[in-house]
Amino acid sequence: MTLETLWYAIITGMLTGYVVFDGFDLGVGILHKFVARTDAERRACLRSIGPVWDGNEVWLIAAGGALLFAFPRLYAVSFSGFYLPLMMVLWLLVLRALAIELRHHVANQVWQPFWDTVFAGASAALALFFGVALGCVIRGVPLAADGTFFAPLWTDLRASTGTGILDWYTLLVGVTATAALALHGALWLGWRVGGDVRARCDRLVPPLGVAVALLVAGTTAATVWLHPAMLRELAAAPWGAPLPALALAGLAVIARSVRAGRRGRAFAGSAAFLVGMIGSAAFELYPFVLRSTSEVPGLTAADAASSAHGLAVGLGWWVPGIALVAVYFVYNYRQLPAQIDPNEHAPNDH
Repeated sequence: MTLETLWYAIITGMLTGYVVFDGFDLGVGILHKFVARTDAERRACLRSIGPVWDGNEVWLIAAGGALLFAFPRLYAVSFSGFYLPLMMVLWLLVLRALAIELRHHVANQVWQPFWDTVFAGASAALALFFGVALGCVIRGVPLAADGTFFAPLWTDLRASTGTGILDWYTLLVGVTATAALALHGALWLGWRVGGDVRARCDRLVPPLGVAVALLVAGTTAATVWLHPAMLRELAAAPWGAPLPALALAGLAVIARSVRAGRRGRAFAGSAAFLVGMIGSAAFELYPFVLRSTSEVPGLTAADAASSAHGLAVGLGWWVPGIALVAVYFVYNYRQLPAQIDPNEHAPNDH
């Protein structure tokens, strides 16, 4: 395995960690206006993510830093071409954090519902935007001869020519991601919060699971339609087969565990599903880190990578760094209560 391949796998793993860990935060935000009907229930939803939500975002920051170090050309090209949506994502992250932190500062019938709505809207928009970003990478971008690109926010919504950031394919991936993270959040709340919130989540999980399965099937068919060579490439590299199999197994575990009332195992199945889906997308994309929809060849991992010496030195620093992150995460998650009663008063909601 070459160093650029290893770093490709490392960054994929870090982004997958972000999706799995911060994904249930986003799912809680998407759903908490629906599954929590009272202020006490909404406080309980926030308390279920309170000690960990900001720490979960460390994975996104760390992945961005690793991307800058390991693949500087990809960082420069993608961040300049996606400047507008990246600024939108930044503002959504800020709004989401403000909503969590500020809602409890003023006990007011306007103040708290306002920030609850901001939290829900920013969470749903982030899930959609992250899915759209993944769709753009899989579909490709209109690279120019100098290796740069500019993509408008949308054009005519076609995915073949004159592509913008939003088209029918990227929106399909975005909706699939939003539904998958909503399911992830529902399973988390059903596992960690009791009372009526749990009962509502239990009723919501089956239709969400069906919707996710149908959307994944549609997205897979659309991806094959856009890149017909994908099936031949996967057949030539059968060692990637465990990744989609893991995603399917995760969905099966969710269905079986929900019926058996094993909520922790159902949440683990959702995590396995997300790992399998992100891993499958990364495996299908490699050796490209950015596909091209123009006549200019796409950007490969080898083209975008730092020098071999730099990658090797960086790996030596990354190993102890990720070990510290792992220790921090174990400690942080041990602070979470096993189950939260919405009727139990807590002096600090977040």
